[in-house]
Amino acid sequence: MFHSFTPRQNGPLPKDWDLLFAALLSDALDAVGITDQAMQPGIRPLDDTLKLCGRARTGLYAEAGYIAPDVNPYELEIAIVDDLRPGDVAVFACGGSRRIAPWGSLLSTATRARGAAGCVTDGFVRDTREIRAMGLPVFHGGIAPLDSKGRGQIVATDVPVLCGGVRVAPGDLVFGDADGVVVIPQAAEAEVLRRAFDKIKGEHHSMRELKSGSYLRDVYAKYGVL
Repeated sequence: MFHSFTPRQNGPLPKDWDLLFAALLSDALDAVGITDQAMQPGIRPLDDTLKLCGRARTGLYAEAGYIAPDVNPYELEIAIVDDLRPGDVAVFACGGSRRIAPWGSLLSTATRARGAAGCVTDGFVRDTREIRAMGLPVFHGGIAPLDSKGRGQIVATDVPVLCGGVRVAPGDLVFGDADGVVVIPQAAEAEVLRRAFDKIKGEHHSMRELKSGSYLRDVYAKYGVL
């Protein structure tokens, strides 16, 4: 089993992050030449009325066919959830496995109690009614009743992972809404957010003029936003 480390350099969440949306951030990433940070379209929200924004705390899963009787397969899973802080997002990377459901109602309840932002996993989730009822943003690669025990377990935490086709490093900004999940690398975050908030202004002007009857071609020529 790998050792883990806990990043403590995470910055605060962006001010007014609730004004942002995934498509806008994807466009802003494109504008700075980063075109591969939107997770695969199969990563969906349990509740598409909720937004998710937070700093990545990562868990790397591997498939397992056998668990020794004296081994606690949940050891690192428990450790990372208990260590979540306000604004953290648990990002559980299962490598596209169709056997692992790492997230359910108990982890969701513990995450909510820690004040953390939510979860993103490319594995399965279960206990979906309970999770929806508590209003915790959870994004998943599918729904299944499977326990991870005997099928997979975390082998490392707070390491770079590939989740939903996107590289996620500890501390990266993770944003999700009804359109999907976007991950902003910390090195590009300031510029991406600047462009995103600038584009919000242009979109507001464009929307107002389009509603008043202006032609799309004229509005695009004026604001350069589409």
